[in-house]
This record gives sequence, structure tokens and C-alpha cells, in this order.
Amino acid sequence: MKLNVKILGLRKLNELDNYWQDTDYKALLKLYDFPDANEVDAAELKEMLYMSITDFEPDEAAKILLTYKLSEQLSEGQIQSLSHEMITDKIAEEYPEPEMHYDLFNINQLLHKAYNGTFPNTEASIIEIEILNEDAAKIEITEEIMTKLISGALTEKSILKRLYADQLDGDVPFGDASKFIWTLDKKSSNTYELLTSTYWIEKEDIVQDAYECKIAFFEGE
Repeated sequence: MKLNVKILGLRKLNELDNYWQDTDYKALLKLYDFPDANEVDAAELKEMLYMSITDFEPDEAAKILLTYKLSEQLSEGQIQSLSHEMITDKIAEEYPEPEMHYDLFNINQLLHKAYNGTFPNTEASIIEIEILNEDAAKIEITEEIMTKLISGALTEKSILKRLYADQLDGDVPFGDASKFIWTLDKKSSNTYELLTSTYWIEKEDIVQDAYECKIAFFEGE
């Protein structure tokens, strides 16, 4: 399959608006020993949470947040280790399981803002992409297809191409595509917006913004 693609733009974010909800803030306030969390006005929840977090040592605050969000995916020992490592390391980029990066990014950034920089800053990339083919609206654009489309814009030195060359070429299955494309939103019949980490794709990686992309799929043995 061949598709003609245009990159409409890329912008960076260091905070995602919809990840944490008011119910999360209230639950976390209680975990950080804030009294009467349910009485806090919605407009003040985040600031109150920041203040409550900084009453704890950074590693202990990280442990509480990691446990709240990831206790079903990580063991107590893993959480303990991460709570120390993420103070100095970009765990949201370096953790070996890419499906964890989205949650770790949001956890890291909440702590980064609460402690005013004690935790390293990490960034996300929002990329808007247009498929120019007339029949684009008839195609179901999956995370795998979108990853292969966006890879056509990237330098050969990009980490995505270096780590997933065989998957991008269709030589092996590409199950990891959905793990590092955090969200994929269809904005119109032929335009899409994808969210990922700048670790995977950043502006400097994009060397062309209009191109034809040939997509190959793994066909089995």
C-alpha cells in the first residue's frame, strides 16, 4: 500500500490536560495526608496537591504516586526502585517496557512541577499528519499504519528507525506500535493527530514533510 503524506506540524508539551482528573487529585490529596480533600474547590485541587506532595521527601512522594497509578502493573520492589531512580533519570523515556512510558511521563511531570524541577523534565510530541490520497477516508488507520507513515518523515538516525527497522519494513510483526503511540485521534476524514514521547519522535528527527510512503505488512512464514 502506498500513501501520500504531509506533516502539518509538531509541537511539544510537558503536561497533558486530560490524564489527571479531579477524582485523581482528591484521591491523591488523601494519600498525601491532606485533610478534607473533598472540600477543596476544583480550581485549587492541583495547587493543593503540589503543596501536599512537597511535604514528603521526593522518593516517598514518588512511591505514593507510582503505587496509586501502577500498583497493578509493577511490584512493590519495582516501585521502590523507580521512586529513587526517577529523581535523577528520565524513567519515562528509559524504562524498558514502552507501554509504561505514557503513565510514567504523566507521573514524572506531576512530580516535576510539584518540586519545581527536582525531577527531570520530559516532553511529549503532538504531530498532525494528513493523508493526501482521495480514498484515505476509506482506510482504517491503525497505530501500526500510522507509525509506518510517520517513519517516512524521519532521519535514518532516529531512534524509532534504529530500534524498529525490521518492524517498519514488515519483516516481523509490529505489536509494539500501539505501545509508543500514546493516543491517535482522527481530526477529519484524512487528518490525524498522534501523541508520543519526544524520545521517539521530535522535530529534529523530521527531515521531510511531504512524501510518498510505501507500507509493508508482515505476512507470516
